[in-house]
Amino acid sequence: MGQDVRSPRGPRCIALVGPFQSGKTTLLEAILARTGAIARAGSVDAGTSVGDASAEARHHKMSTGLTAVTTNFMGDSYTFIDCPGSIEFAHDMRAALPAVDAAVVVCEADERKLPQLQIILRELEDLGIPRFLFLNKIDRANKRIRETLATLQPASRIPLVLRQIPIWNGDLIAGFVDLALERAFVYREHKASEVVNLEGSDLDREKEARFSMLEKLADHDDALMEQLLEDIQPPRDAVFDDLARELREGLICPVLLGSAARENGVLRLMKALRHEAPGVAQTAKRLGASSPKDALAYVFKTVHLQHGGKLSLVRVLAGRLDDGATLHSSSGETGRISGISALGCGNDNKRASAEAGETVALGKLDIKTGDTVASGKTAPQSLVKIEPSAAVLAMAVAAADRKDDVKLGQALLRLNEEDPSLTMVQNPRTHDTVLWGQGEMHLRVALERLRDRFGVNVKSHPPAIGYQETIRKSITQRGRHKKQSGGHGQFGDVVLEIKPMPRGAGFEFHEKVVGGAVPRNYIPAVEEGVVDGMTRGPLGFPVIDVHVTLIDGSYHSVDSSDLAFRTAARIGVSEALPQCQPVLLEPIHVVDIVCPNDATAKINAILSGRRGQILGFDTREGWQGWDRVRAMMPEAEIGELIVELRSATAGAGSFTRQFDRMAEVTGRAAEQIIAAHRAAA
Repeated sequence: MGQDVRSPRGPRCIALVGPFQSGKTTLLEAILARTGAIARAGSVDAGTSVGDASAEARHHKMSTGLTAVTTNFMGDSYTFIDCPGSIEFAHDMRAALPAVDAAVVVCEADERKLPQLQIILRELEDLGIPRFLFLNKIDRANKRIRETLATLQPASRIPLVLRQIPIWNGDLIAGFVDLALERAFVYREHKASEVVNLEGSDLDREKEARFSMLEKLADHDDALMEQLLEDIQPPRDAVFDDLARELREGLICPVLLGSAARENGVLRLMKALRHEAPGVAQTAKRLGASSPKDALAYVFKTVHLQHGGKLSLVRVLAGRLDDGATLHSSSGETGRISGISALGCGNDNKRASAEAGETVALGKLDIKTGDTVASGKTAPQSLVKIEPSAAVLAMAVAAADRKDDVKLGQALLRLNEEDPSLTMVQNPRTHDTVLWGQGEMHLRVALERLRDRFGVNVKSHPPAIGYQETIRKSITQRGRHKKQSGGHGQFGDVVLEIKPMPRGAGFEFHEKVVGGAVPRNYIPAVEEGVVDGMTRGPLGFPVIDVHVTLIDGSYHSVDSSDLAFRTAARIGVSEALPQCQPVLLEPIHVVDIVCPNDATAKINAILSGRRGQILGFDTREGWQGWDRVRAMMPEAEIGELIVELRSATAGAGSFTRQFDRMAEVTGRAAEQIIAAHRAAA
């Protein structure tokens, strides 16, 4: 206890994270206003905020991507990365977090948002990032602070430690007491708080709350524990040192109070960050960067400007990056920096270099989000591996105007560079381009970006379901192709034995021709013709799980050819399949859902309503208050599942899926699927 752990001077990078609509962007505005970066705080609702500046964010009044802005406070530089709160846009947060020195988790006293808060805190815990919790909208609080803390504590695996308690004026919060500083402050709207004397019941509450804070700190400090047992008041500097050390070691999460909309509590938050948050040296050490001699940086975001080309947002972890320098990336790319820009609020942000700790934008580099880059002669080892969450919703997309097909392909590649949690898949059967994302809003915003930023109007529709068909009955069928039109004709004649196979066996072709009835050089063409005939069965879908044997046939010494035998085989299969009792098959997936346990009953009802067969459920290992539900579901029912799932879990639930098998569909359901497919053809 008492060791000097004061934060180093120099640039800091801080993430603002928290549940959806908890006030992160509003807090960023308040910070920028209080530190003089902007004249006055903007508003998300009015569309005047520095964050949420994109057209789609303004339109939806929510963060759809991260915002990085640099400001200065008491001589130090701070870059704040405002991360989206919605789980659908969480990849931006996941990519940025490894580069930050600390995080401010913005939340409110809303029990419904507890699962979202738990997801975010788990990300920070797993990465070992020091974190403060900023209890926002304190002016709207309707319960005592200890009750609020007890509500929030299950979301965190480490103790939430109150650094402040509110001063009440009747039912309204008029200010706060800083328990470490032992000083009381009264809020003044859009102004710095005013220091007041602490007396009466407020003084008693302060002493009790401060002792509770010191007790939690003493759990990791034997000297402090002895002082408390002997009723000795510990030195104030030693308390601050303990707060800083235990924050950085991930032993506690300090809780601060405020109202971002009124700019209350912002300066105390900034001072806590200044004195207690670690610097870039500790961040580089956490990432495993071993004292590099060359400049080293991490790319946490890629942006394609409408007219300004590609920008890579990076945190410099060591050394100095100079404009024009050649960089090597961990993914094997090499490029020359074409411009360095500070992430400030002004217009003239160009600069000649960037020092360790600074967060800047690099121009026109062929590097991608998640890359580690260095100025040495060899490519650096990757410090971070960011895997996007499994996609949960898909739509097939196409350019509204066919002449924009190439333009759409280029735009989708750029969109994927900006947001790797969007993926594109080409359906080989329908030739559709299928865009996969993290939810309904995620895909909607992607289409808006294609239109507004890349100038491509897109039409979309639900992706095709992978229906197939098979047969139940065996048959022997002749296929004959004979054509005479002057000169050489065409002649092919085959006899095929067609049998059903077990589910999942696929397709097999054999031949048992004797006596040279079909010359051996034509047999590969016969197999090709069989495959041609099975690409579209009598119900309109690809045919699977069929065994075909060529048992006989005949040929003409002049008119037979590969094409003739291929055509004969296709004719034979096409004529045989309708007689083989064709049956429709649909893909079945195993769906693994994670959800807060108070929503499990709703999830079970949703699954049952979507023809789901529940396999079982259990508690989600390592996640207090969460369940894991497993079920079998038809692919056709999974399409909009995420929309209902998010609605039932206040935006926190999600799922993964894996193909299991093909299953028969009969009766009215099969008739409706076949009729819809024919109507769409």
